[in-house]
Amino acid sequence: MTDRPWLAAYPQGVPADIDPTQYQSLVQLMEQAFRDYADRTAYSFMGKDISFGETDALSRRLAAYLQSLGLARGDRVALMMPNVPQYPIAVAAVLRAGFVVVNVNPLYTPRELEHQLKDSGAKAIVIIENFAATLQACIAHTAVKHVVLCAMGDRLGLKGLLVNYVVRNVKKLVPPYQLPGAVRFNDALAKGASAAFSQPELAPDDIALLQYTGGTTGVSKGAVLLHRNVIANVLQSEAWNAPATSKIPAGEQPTAVCALPLYHIFAFTVNMMLSMRTGGKTILIPNPRDLAAVLKELSRHRFHSFPAVNTLFNGLANHPQFNTVDWSHLKVSVGGGMAVQAAVAKLWLEKTGCPICEGYGLSETSPSVSCNPVTAKEFSGTIGVPIPSTYMRILDDDGHDISATGQPGEIAIKGPQVMAGYWQRPDETAKVMAEDGYFKTGDIGTMDERGYFKVVDRKKDMVLVSGFNVYPNEVEDVVALMPGVLECAVVGVPDDRTGEAVKLVIVKKDPVLTEAQVREFCKANLTGYKQPKVVEFRTELPKTPVGKILRRELRDKK
Repeated sequence: MTDRPWLAAYPQGVPADIDPTQYQSLVQLMEQAFRDYADRTAYSFMGKDISFGETDALSRRLAAYLQSLGLARGDRVALMMPNVPQYPIAVAAVLRAGFVVVNVNPLYTPRELEHQLKDSGAKAIVIIENFAATLQACIAHTAVKHVVLCAMGDRLGLKGLLVNYVVRNVKKLVPPYQLPGAVRFNDALAKGASAAFSQPELAPDDIALLQYTGGTTGVSKGAVLLHRNVIANVLQSEAWNAPATSKIPAGEQPTAVCALPLYHIFAFTVNMMLSMRTGGKTILIPNPRDLAAVLKELSRHRFHSFPAVNTLFNGLANHPQFNTVDWSHLKVSVGGGMAVQAAVAKLWLEKTGCPICEGYGLSETSPSVSCNPVTAKEFSGTIGVPIPSTYMRILDDDGHDISATGQPGEIAIKGPQVMAGYWQRPDETAKVMAEDGYFKTGDIGTMDERGYFKVVDRKKDMVLVSGFNVYPNEVEDVVALMPGVLECAVVGVPDDRTGEAVKLVIVKKDPVLTEAQVREFCKANLTGYKQPKVVEFRTELPKTPVGKILRRELRDKK
């Protein structure tokens, strides 16, 4: 299907295609921002502003320090932090030095962290001290030789000393750890100031980051995102948002709320890199779960763009302090990561006057592939239309294009934002990449005659908890290690707050096994969103004649 019926839905001024060749690399994009917007605020964090010029100088120092460690071009550097200024500084440093960013969820358990560090082959890590104990538990089994240790208040001047004292001694958020040889973030910057920096020549096909995503096998895989993939998605997002952002008054700096974690590809591209491109200010929210703190921070700012997941929109809109914030300047609210619920979209529009534009994307696509027009005034209940330079189609089980029939099939995507493949997993890459360049998502959807797409189900048994993928196999593999478990199965069940939640069904080997023991074991081995909300014991699991567990039956029996 070469025609693009969805182009008729494009708002005036949005191009059918973008030109991803205008930058050789993300470094070129960032350095242009550092030059053009040096005096503007790049990041606002806990009352402190950090300019583009400062981000330039600090990231250059850190890049020089990383190069001084003897790392080779293309080596992987893991980043394990919440939304603190050290994160974007480190991203710029790693890329400028010619290395590859490996984004790590800071809430990972030692088991999850070890897998990602081993799989990526990361030789260095920049990590916030709150999670240093997790690294200590697994570092010996990885290739990591260099640790840069951040603290919450590193870039806050004198106030930072107080912040660090409170984090460590009052809130007790830094468990004891021992990481001999670890270098403090500010010390690394000081050392980098006197180290030589050598600017590598980067090309569009060089790897920018490994973005880890679950797999149907339950093993987390690194989506290989090239510089050109992320550049394309930044330009696609900019073009798509333009009808709304063009309404920002002249002379006012575009400002975006970054409440989504930057280690998640949605915020990485749509917040951090897009703001680099536009010279926008990013309000860093370190803990979006603390809704009162989020609203208190937002009450200090005038902002125009708010990418978020359904749970965050819902939590904020229902919070008693919602009206302490001036929402009147908001021009675009982008919902992604999970399905936006109609009731939430309705409430958000009533309270802010700015509709939620639901979009769709994946780690493998840098991430955005489709979105509702930002000029829409009502909630469509769809994932919108493909964004510029993007082709989408619906495939049947034999790989034939059935888009025009309106029948459900697998959503497949082609565009400059689609990954190069999975890191060192040609077998997994071959399963999802068709010969004609289409990436098969595993999501089941339909397309209507206007070119609007809708997700109706998932081919995979994946559970989507607040925008995070949970693969049943991974949870099952962990629980199966418990001595008292004979067999187990995991399914997703509907949840009002998180969209879906994890339900764990266990057949006991040991009759004295308790739910509390199961929960304790899961807590030690699985990060929060992967832990079961519902634990159920049964005498047997429903199976096919060949012994395959029938997850659908477990789902149907709540």
